[in-house]
Amino acid sequence: MEAPQISIRTTINADRGRVWSCYTEPEHITGWNFASPEWHCPHASNDLRKGGIYLARMEAKDGSFGFDFDAVYDEVVTGEKLMYTLGDGRKVTVLMLSSGSQTDVSVIFDAEMENSVELQRDGWQAIINNFKRYVENQ
Repeated sequence: MEAPQISIRTTINADRGRVWSCYTEPEHITGWNFASPEWHCPHASNDLRKGGIYLARMEAKDGSFGFDFDAVYDEVVTGEKLMYTLGDGRKVTVLMLSSGSQTDVSVIFDAEMENSVELQRDGWQAIINNFKRYVENQ
């Protein structure tokens, strides 16, 4: 059975250049890449090119759980699009479209089979909502 794709999105009150920088630069990734205040992203690295490696460490602040979120880039169109393959083989596409001083960010990803689609959608949406807050407060 093929896994369904899940889509999430947000509109950020910032130009696309700022949104792209915050989404791709490790010093920014560590500031937003977690779903709730009980979690953090203590380390990130990003080789932003086709074949490059993305790595973000996500951990509970109390140390009870953590994991590495890693991917290899399949396509990078600066300021507009990222396509990558996660360590487990699932595909992700990130699209950024600007309209004046706002940027729409959409993320489409293959669901994994361990957790419900709703749980995955809610978790990824919480992270992108955190990203929106981060960018708009910069």
